[in-house]
Amino acid sequence: MALKWEQFEQVQPAAARLLKNSLQCGRVAHAYLFEGEHGIGKREASMLLASSMFCEDNSNDVNPCGHCNNCKRIESGNHPDVHIVEPDGASIKIDQIRSLRGEFSKSGMESNRKIYILIDAEKMTVQAANSLLKFLEEPHGQTMAILVTEQPQQLLPTIISRCQKVSFHPLSQEQFFGRLLQMGVPETKAVLLAAVTNDLEEALRLNGEDWFAQARMIVLKLYDILKENPLYAMTALQNDWLSHFKERSQLDLGLSLLMLLYKDLFYLQVGKDRMLVYPDVRDKLERDARQMPLSRISEQITAILEAKRKLHANMNPQLLMEQLVLNLQGGPSFV
Repeated sequence: MALKWEQFEQVQPAAARLLKNSLQCGRVAHAYLFEGEHGIGKREASMLLASSMFCEDNSNDVNPCGHCNNCKRIESGNHPDVHIVEPDGASIKIDQIRSLRGEFSKSGMESNRKIYILIDAEKMTVQAANSLLKFLEEPHGQTMAILVTEQPQQLLPTIISRCQKVSFHPLSQEQFFGRLLQMGVPETKAVLLAAVTNDLEEALRLNGEDWFAQARMIVLKLYDILKENPLYAMTALQNDWLSHFKERSQLDLGLSLLMLLYKDLFYLQVGKDRMLVYPDVRDKLERDARQMPLSRISEQITAILEAKRKLHANMNPQLLMEQLVLNLQGGPSFV
């Protein structure tokens, strides 16, 4: 789903205001630097800006109609005057920039306007960056470049000085949750994804994987067993948890999902009004919160945080989880 200006203004108000004002005043810069963390909408915003400039329908102010030929081709990546350059392997190479500069020197296929978007611009080789700099020093007519980067400090200072910087800030959990809903992610999964990542691409990838849905069920199952059938906890750990969370990154995510469940329990205990990460089991958590001392819930959250720390210190995953299960059951403290 293509980004709309009203959505852009909700999640990145400063960036949206700057770009929208530039369009309305007819003072679009010849080069922009979109900087910010991975997955917070920089690429989508660059496509929105391109669509706004090429849209054939002038009745929507700066909002692209999304239906005209130009809008459809830009969204599908097939517009002849909108070029996207991405790393070829680990870097953007000088031949890619030379080819780009060759396109710069030509007239637009359908108009005099041309837009070039460099994704992960910080990955340009030194030769590629110097080649691009020559274009930025001598811009051609209605040609515009958008450099998208997570690490602006890796770019040449001379390139940065020739671009108008547009900063993108991390989304709040509520904003990210709303964005996922707009993109069709079910509410139960959207609230959990918004709690574990601020990366839209990662969230959409996890949403599309059966692995993530199963991970959520395994976390809930372990919680139930720890409370209701603690003697079976080690069996569940072997049969379900360790067979599913095989890689360290997966285990780290699993621990985060488990910690968020206990945090829901904590917030219900203290009566704090917040968006629960596991809203579908609210009734059960409310009952448990009434029966469990707040100090015990705090200890369990601390144990999970300590397990995450030990995981990052390369502790054996099976031993780590066995100790955590004992601690969550109320056994010996985590060592």
